[in-house]
Amino acid sequence: MAGNSQRRGRRLTPKAGAPKGTGGKNKDSLAGRGRTLPADERPWHKGYSGTEKLPQRTAWKQDKERRTAAEEGRAPKIGQPGTKDTTWGKGGGRGVPVNRGGTGGRGGKPGGRSGPRVTPGRKSNPAKDSPELLVGRNPVLEALRAQVPATALYTAQGIDMDDRINEIIRTAADRGIANLEISRAELDRMTGGVLHQGVGLQVPPFAYQPFEDMVAAALEQQAPLLVALDGVTDPRNLGAVIRSAAAFGAQGVFVPERRAAGITATAWRTSAGAAARVPVAQVTNLTRSLKACRDAGFMVIGLDADGDTELYDLEAAVGPLVVVVGSEGRGLSRLVGETCDLTVSIPMISEVESLNASVAAAVTLAEVARRRAAEQ
Repeated sequence: MAGNSQRRGRRLTPKAGAPKGTGGKNKDSLAGRGRTLPADERPWHKGYSGTEKLPQRTAWKQDKERRTAAEEGRAPKIGQPGTKDTTWGKGGGRGVPVNRGGTGGRGGKPGGRSGPRVTPGRKSNPAKDSPELLVGRNPVLEALRAQVPATALYTAQGIDMDDRINEIIRTAADRGIANLEISRAELDRMTGGVLHQGVGLQVPPFAYQPFEDMVAAALEQQAPLLVALDGVTDPRNLGAVIRSAAAFGAQGVFVPERRAAGITATAWRTSAGAAARVPVAQVTNLTRSLKACRDAGFMVIGLDADGDTELYDLEAAVGPLVVVVGSEGRGLSRLVGETCDLTVSIPMISEVESLNASVAAAVTLAEVARRRAAEQ
């Protein structure tokens, strides 16, 4: 209508609204809360299918849905508690289903989820060169015993004291490392929700051993033994292999710099502190490094489902040896497989399709250690 632009109380500025493309007014309220859990992982949702204890309220919701569905003559829209593993990453590791096509017996790719169990809504993505926070009583204690450089020790208020915690606190005090007592919620935040057992040790980025020095040191031993990982990307597998290497007498582990897991807090935790005792090297080119080992007198064997030799027939186990473990999914790469002196398979008598990469490495290293002990 003519003249409205001159009326009293007219609006002089445009109406405020959500800027185009921002996702709406609720975007800011969701910032920093992490991913939204699917229904089958939400303990409070009737679709929950986790293995952790079913809350009473959720059980009531599911019973109500069953009754309603029965009255309406349809299938109930509820979860199946106990069918989806939501307890991954607890303790010192647990068996997980595996898929065909990887390492050792018949390859190995860890099933289920990758990475440590994380509190819903939290995510840990530390910068590559930032200090690491080692968590867990065994990893922290082993790191302190091995004189790993550390800048601070964090303990949760009201932590249950045991012999390990007492030694951790005493050793840190002797080394002049500050002991900071913080709330458990704050420690949860610092670790990104990873299960920490009430203790964390801040350390600088892991110091890798020079590859040439590791090979030279191994050759000085009576029974040289090294482990190489070809594209293993799960830090838990890396940590488990390092732990097995320490248990069965290997003098070192080496991994590629690219497209492979490095020593992170997760690998530290899985190794139960063994990463402080076993040298770990990063190499630019794994194939070239394996050839260098061959030139130095090592026999290089690769774990492969279709290997030329069965593990229990491996006569070369008593000499200088490099055991190559393939990636979780595709096993040994073509070039690495061609570089190996021979490929070895693990005999299996059941219908299990595959072994986890770290399990295959442990079985192989145990057999090598057995043969070497029998020779002595």
